[in-house]
This record gives sequence, C-alpha cells and structure tokens, in this order.
Amino acid sequence: MRKIAVCADFITAAHRNRIDRTAKPLGFKTEYFPVRNGLPEGALASAEIIFGYPDPEWLKEAERLRWLSCAASGIEKFLTEGVLPTPDCLLTNGAGAYGPAISEHILMVLLMLLRRMPEYQSAMAARQWPALEPIRSIAGSRVVLLGTGDIGSHTARRLRALGATPIGVNRSGRSGEPAFERVVAAGGLDRLLPAADALILALPATPETVGILSRERLSLLPSSAYVVNVGRGSAIDQDALADALQNGRLAGAALDVMTPEPLPAGHPLWNCPNAILTPHVSGNMALGQTCDLAVALFCRNLERYAAGSPLENRIDRAKGY
Repeated sequence: MRKIAVCADFITAAHRNRIDRTAKPLGFKTEYFPVRNGLPEGALASAEIIFGYPDPEWLKEAERLRWLSCAASGIEKFLTEGVLPTPDCLLTNGAGAYGPAISEHILMVLLMLLRRMPEYQSAMAARQWPALEPIRSIAGSRVVLLGTGDIGSHTARRLRALGATPIGVNRSGRSGEPAFERVVAAGGLDRLLPAADALILALPATPETVGILSRERLSLLPSSAYVVNVGRGSAIDQDALADALQNGRLAGAALDVMTPEPLPAGHPLWNCPNAILTPHVSGNMALGQTCDLAVALFCRNLERYAAGSPLENRIDRAKGY
C-alpha cells in the first residue's frame, strides 16, 4: 500500500482513527512517528505523503515524497532549494487551523495593553498598590490588521463584536470577510497608520513582508498606538521598535514572534516599557481545537489528493505562499 508518515506529537487516538478511516479506503497505510526525540533511520524513506512537523533534514531520505502537508502555517524552511526531493513535490500548510487560538491571544494582549496590565505586573512585583488612570477601551478603537487571512479574519470578528473598527490591509485590497469595516491594498497602509489605535501584524515570511514595519512606518503611528505581532519577527525593524518604546513614541507592543528566536538575553526588547513578549506560543498545538482543525484539513486534502483534485492551501514555492 502507498504510505503516509504522520510526524507529530499532538496526534491523539481520535485523530489516528479519523486519519486511518480516511486513508485506508483510499489505499494508504499510515505510520505514526512522534518527533520530540527524532525519527528512526529510514522512517520516511518510502513515504509518499508526510503530514505534521518534519525537520527539513529528515526529508533527505524521503526520495518518494510527493506531498508534504505541513501542519504549521509557516513553511519558509521547506522552500530552500533541495529540501523537497523534486520540483513538482506538492507543499501545503496548516492555514485555517490557527485562527481561533491566535485571535484569542491577540485579544488577550491587546486588552492587557489597553488596561495597563504590564504596569500593574511591574507594580505587583515591587509590592506596590497603584490605581493607574486612565485606561482605554477596545470599544471605539480603530485597529489596522496587516493580513486578512484566517488569523486576520477571526480577529476582525472578535474585535467587531467588542465594538472596535477593524480595517484590513492586504495585497489586493479585497476580502470576503464582512467583519472588516473596509479593506485596502498594501499601498494604502501609510495613510491608515496616523489614525490607528492599534496595528496587528499577521503576515507570513516572504520577501515582501520583511521589514514592512520599518522605522519610517513606526514614526507614522501616533504615540498612543499599540503594535501586536503574531506573524514573523522579520516583519518589524526591532531596533526601531525598541527605540520607540524606550522613548515613549509608542504606547506599547506585544510580540509573540521575534528575530532571532529565542530572543537573546541581552536584547533591548526585554527592557522596554509596556512590552509583552511571549515565546512564539500564540498558535502552536496547545489548544485542542487547533489540533482537530489541522487533522480535519489534512483528511479533506487527502481525499482531494487521491482524487487528483486541487489541494487546499497549496503553496506556490516560487512565491513563498
């Protein structure tokens, strides 16, 4: 039988049952490999399909690989020449599984900043008992979302429900998500920044997104604005962001992604006021719903693959998305 290798630690018995029920009638045998301690030699040698989180180095032995279904949204490490065995090897990502988890993280840190929680945490650590005023509400806030895909759309719905005005920015200036008050093309970003109460970045790592929040663009934001980044650290000029926070030219920032990761102990971001730093945990597989959605996406795509139909989330390797 044709072989599927599932390389992931989040797979439960229920997930196995769902994958096996989908795979077996299609003529596939599935093998499961936890990845925490690496893989046994030869584990991927006969795999036609790999699903999960394989290390790019492991793919050197996957000479029969025809489709890599990456459970993560970020796939840049698989785009390097020679990582995948053939130019026509299919590559898909896990976009669509992370919207609920990451949008809740965004709301959490944005509310923390608006209600001055970093300052309260510092005060509590010093055994102080302040009453900090004023605080701000998410209701009535103008929030610019740079990225309107699964994460941006989930976030826009939640922001809209809390009374904020979400404005989307993407390449085309179009979106089918009704929660956005409007969506503008990326060329219009600079016109939105001076009136933004918060800027949320949910972008993949591509040549176009590197440094998109530059020192010049940071200077366009009002000093009362907040920046939240859940995409890739490479999207922000981190030195410029640290300068803005240290000098009061920005009200605060919440970063779940940084460059490099882990962030070095001596990096200036650690000492910035009103900065919430989390170690790339807004998504991952900590939320059961994320795991369920990732498996459901793989099973849908497996049926498409077997039928010769176009796959959801197929990556154009030349474009990087």
